[in-house]
Amino acid sequence: MLSNAQITQFERDGYLVVPDILPAGVLESVRSEYSELLDRLYADWFAEGRVHVPPEGLDFWGKLLSAYEAGCDYFQPMDISLPGDRIKADTPFHIGPAVFDMLTAVPLLDVIEQLIGPEITSNPIQHVRLKPPMRKLVRDEIRPHIAATDWHQDRAVALEEADQTDMVTVWLAITDATVENGCLQVQPQVEDQEILPHCPRTQTGIADGFIDETGALPLPVKAGGAVLFHPLTPHASLDNVTDGFRWSFDIRFSVTGQPTGRTHFPDFIARSRAVPETEMRDWQTCKAQWLEARARLAQAPHIDIHRWSSDAPFCA
Repeated sequence: MLSNAQITQFERDGYLVVPDILPAGVLESVRSEYSELLDRLYADWFAEGRVHVPPEGLDFWGKLLSAYEAGCDYFQPMDISLPGDRIKADTPFHIGPAVFDMLTAVPLLDVIEQLIGPEITSNPIQHVRLKPPMRKLVRDEIRPHIAATDWHQDRAVALEEADQTDMVTVWLAITDATVENGCLQVQPQVEDQEILPHCPRTQTGIADGFIDETGALPLPVKAGGAVLFHPLTPHASLDNVTDGFRWSFDIRFSVTGQPTGRTHFPDFIARSRAVPETEMRDWQTCKAQWLEARARLAQAPHIDIHRWSSDAPFCA
């Protein structure tokens, strides 16, 4: 649970580092679930001749690096959301029991309840982030889930429908996040913080001239801890200059009944003090909702998740 001082800091500055928010058992289950998932993916890639290093003798990180260097997309099959680009009937994603337990962990929901109240929806704007060493990145790598993330506000990467939604971003560290391996950095909110102009840059990012990076504060956090963000707080990630990967999840919670900013993706009620029987308690139901969304969206016109145009004056 958060202290009154922590709540005050979050409300004033728009961010908060919270250690040990994820139970150790859930953390280990997530690691195990992803290890098994990567074992299956890598075995298929090796059988198809897409990777040439045999899986025997490679640990989780070795398989990830071998897959990346071979041009195999490990990100989307391991992500906990469908992509923002065109969705196909077989577009991969991952929802498993450990991921669901992470999204619904009691200590996590207890903290979110202190910030936005007792009626909590798991917002579908969510991603895994498994970031390789910067020196291993291909020259034209632009995916924010793989490379460093540009300065942005989470309100600005949702659709306008959610501009008034009460929401908290939770950046969960699965490995230690350090300055060296690319932890987050933040600009504390200013009084009456508004949405800053964004442009479709390497990713959707705040336009030049609106962020003074000399005032950026790095936010290292140990595995199992989290960084909480108000949706208007400007933040980015640093480059990973180590020889290892940095692993985190980027998830969000919003007040039930308010727009999520991705209404075409499925949300679910993670906690309800008023109507507890509406809470989702089964990971298979959660996965089934994503499967239904994938089938529906594969047959529908593409829905653009970006709200910013490159021809805006501040993007010229």
